[in-house]
Amino acid sequence: MELHQLRYFVAVAELGSFTRAAEKCDVAQPSLSQQIIKLEKELRHPLFERLGRTIRLTDAGRALYDHAVGVLAGVDEIRDRVTAATDPNRGTVAVGAIPTIAPYLLPPLLKSFAKKFPKATLTLHENLTDAVLRSCLAGEVDVGVIASPVANDVLHSEPLFTEPLLLAMPASHRLVKKRTVALDDLAEEPFVLMSELHCLGDQIVGFCRQRGYSPTVRCQGVQLLTIQELVAQGHGVSLIPAMAHEMDRGRRCEYRSLAAPTPTRTIHLIWHKDRYQSPVVKEFIRTLRDYAAKNVG
Repeated sequence: MELHQLRYFVAVAELGSFTRAAEKCDVAQPSLSQQIIKLEKELRHPLFERLGRTIRLTDAGRALYDHAVGVLAGVDEIRDRVTAATDPNRGTVAVGAIPTIAPYLLPPLLKSFAKKFPKATLTLHENLTDAVLRSCLAGEVDVGVIASPVANDVLHSEPLFTEPLLLAMPASHRLVKKRTVALDDLAEEPFVLMSELHCLGDQIVGFCRQRGYSPTVRCQGVQLLTIQELVAQGHGVSLIPAMAHEMDRGRRCEYRSLAAPTPTRTIHLIWHKDRYQSPVVKEFIRTLRDYAAKNVG
C-alpha cells in the first residue's frame, strides 16, 4: 500500500468520479484506476460499487476512508513540521471559505499576506459551509472562514467580525427615495435569494420571519453576483452583505441601510483544535485577525 494510492482512493471517494479524481490528482484516469484496482487486490475487498455512472463506497471502502484521511493528514503534518524546522517563513496555508465570503474578504488579505511571506504557498478552497467544516475536520484545510457559529468539540471557532446586511433593490423601486428602510416594508416584495444550499438564504428568511412574515421568493441563485444582477433587472429585492456591496463598483443595484433591529451576519474563523499549526499558518491567522480589525470590524 502506497501513499499515492490512498490519495487516489480518497479523491474518488470524495468526488464520486474517477474522471474528476484523476483531474484533481493530475494523473491519467487509466493509471488512477489501475492503482485503485491494485489497492483492492491488496486489501482483498472491493472498495467501490460501480453502478453505471454512480460510484459508492462499499463497507470496506468506508472503513478505509476514515483511516486514509487520517494517514494523509498525518503525512501533511510531517511535511509541515519539517518545512517549519528548516524555514519558518516557508510552507503551505490551505484556507476554506464559503462563496459569500471568499471573493470579497480573501483576495486583498491574501495579497497582503503574500507580501509579508513570499515563500509561503496559499491555496483557497471555496465551498459550502458543510464542506468547509468537513475539510477542517479531515485536515484538508488549515483554516476555515464561514458565516455561522460551530458547535463542535473538535473545531475551534471564534467570531472574527459582524457586518450588516443591506437592502438591494432596482433603481426604479418605490423605496429608493428612503434613506433607511424597515424590514417590515418588504413584506409584500418578491425576494431574490441564495439557494437553500447557502446559509445566507436561510438567514434572510429567518430575519423576515422574526418580523412576522415569510418572504415570497421569486428567484434563487448560487452566486451573489447573480443575485445582484437579478435585482438590478427588476426581479425582486434582496439583502446583501456589506462586503459584497462594497465590491459592487458598477452599482448595478440601489442599496439602503435597514432600520433597527438591523439584520447582520457574523463571520467565524475555525480550525481543528488538535491539528499542528506551522508558523506560517499561525501568522496567517494573525494577519486575518489584524486585517479584519483594521478594514472590516
